[in-house]
Amino acid sequence: MISKLRGGFGRLVRPVAQFLLDHGVSPDAITFTGAFGAIVAALWLFPTGHLVAAAIVIGVFTLSDALDGTMARLADRVSVWGAFLDSTLDRVVDGAIFVGLALWFVQHGDPSLEPWGLISALACLAIGGVVPYARAKGESLGFDANVGIAERGERLVISLTVAGLVGLGVPEIVLVVVLYLLALASAVTVVQRMAAVHRQAKAASGEVDAA
Repeated sequence: MISKLRGGFGRLVRPVAQFLLDHGVSPDAITFTGAFGAIVAALWLFPTGHLVAAAIVIGVFTLSDALDGTMARLADRVSVWGAFLDSTLDRVVDGAIFVGLALWFVQHGDPSLEPWGLISALACLAIGGVVPYARAKGESLGFDANVGIAERGERLVISLTVAGLVGLGVPEIVLVVVLYLLALASAVTVVQRMAAVHRQAKAASGEVDAA
């Protein structure tokens, strides 16, 4: 769902993208700035207990995903390097977010929920990292693995929104439960992508044998 909205947001930020290009700002600079800002916010604001500020600041910086892509298309500078850089830094940002949440549970969470919250955040970190790997590996082998119920955009929006709500007074248990559900959804997505590649690989093998 989030990926479908990205095109519309890209058109919305087009004037901003053109302004930055006109003033000598490169798409890579926006990619680095967005990632750096999100990482600092996640590893500083979450552990210090500023859930609302962290959710807002990280959300703003992650919007650079659409901005740098729009800039690259406007400047006709879409490249393999840009895609690699963006994808790699996305993984670092994701890691920082869930590490930051894990540290929040340890330093500011309810002691009775701390171990459950810590495990849920680390589960999102570990399993969530396999989701993009499964797609990238499948595509590197020539298959389409762009399937699943929990893509990166959905996971980030849900986790940041709920974290912000907890900062506003929603019970902490809600964040713990949501993180476990996100970890489960990530695991389901990995299985879906494995199944998709398996079907395609089996079909390709059958075509070769028939030939």
